[in-house]
Amino acid sequence: MAFFEWRRFFVTVPLFECTATRFKKTCRMPPAMSAPAEKRDSRLMRAMFGSIAPRYDFVTRILSYGMDGRWKLLGVTKADLPENALVLDLAAGTGDFSKLVRERLPQARTVAVDITEPMLRLARAHGLEEAVCGDATSLPFDDRTFDCVFVGYGLRNFPSLKMAVAEIERVTRPGGLMVSLDFFLPRNRMFRELYLAYLYVQGAFWGTLLHGRPRTYTYIPDSLRSFVSIQDFSSLLQRMGYAHVDTRGFIFGGIGLHWAVKQ
Repeated sequence: MAFFEWRRFFVTVPLFECTATRFKKTCRMPPAMSAPAEKRDSRLMRAMFGSIAPRYDFVTRILSYGMDGRWKLLGVTKADLPENALVLDLAAGTGDFSKLVRERLPQARTVAVDITEPMLRLARAHGLEEAVCGDATSLPFDDRTFDCVFVGYGLRNFPSLKMAVAEIERVTRPGGLMVSLDFFLPRNRMFRELYLAYLYVQGAFWGTLLHGRPRTYTYIPDSLRSFVSIQDFSSLLQRMGYAHVDTRGFIFGGIGLHWAVKQ
């Protein structure tokens, strides 16, 4: 089954489909790529991330060639936050961004938010006392609360990217930052297909080895296929209240860091 699913990344989808009749010929475009079931159902999302929580950090390091820690450190360093910054770590997972902020700024206060309680239990075990279970599209915070919102590998998982960005913008003070690190679709079509295939093979291997279920990590390329490029996300941020957007791309655009300043 895993091999059959892997092959579909190499199937070329026709640009359009035509049907001829005696009187006319009609052409229609193929449907847009649908989001994975987990992204459309928060219960499935919670169950999936709950099951992988103990091995989440390990697999993140594997899929990033061990560069994940450096990318996150760059995200925090370039943000140049005040010493007493109030920071939201959204889609926090086990709290990597929070820990880096605290190491760099001991007087800063961080609040970790994730949809999955098992992830937050691990974050609390790492010393992050303020860890809240919450939905990125409906955050339980007042307007203009945070100096910076960090999002680590969460953008693809939000059921509505625009709603989540609107919420992030709402809880960020004017002049504050949003810093995100995530997988993105490379713009080069050939590399995009190779990249998705690589992630699928890696995901199937580690999902089978660690969980006995390939789907556990093949969700990553599936969620990416219906996502956007680094450039597309930058444009979205600029349309939604961010005056200045800076980016850094890695793996030929397959991974992206964004620093966005709220107007």
